Amino acid sequence: MSQIIETVQLNEEQKKRQRNRSIAIAVVLGLLVVLFYAITIVKMGPGVMNRPM
Repeated sequence: MSQIIETVQLNEEQKKRQRNRSIAIAVVLGLLVVLFYAITIVKMGPGVMNRPM
């Protein structure tokens, strides 16, 4: 018994919207990473660079 798989064909406008949505998600994710990094550095304080190795 063979199954028929239906696929959705996107038109150019849908592809453009999907690409823009993907870019927006990537930018938001990048900003979130930078925010978490900055918060971590601030919480550790300025003395973190003066510790003995």
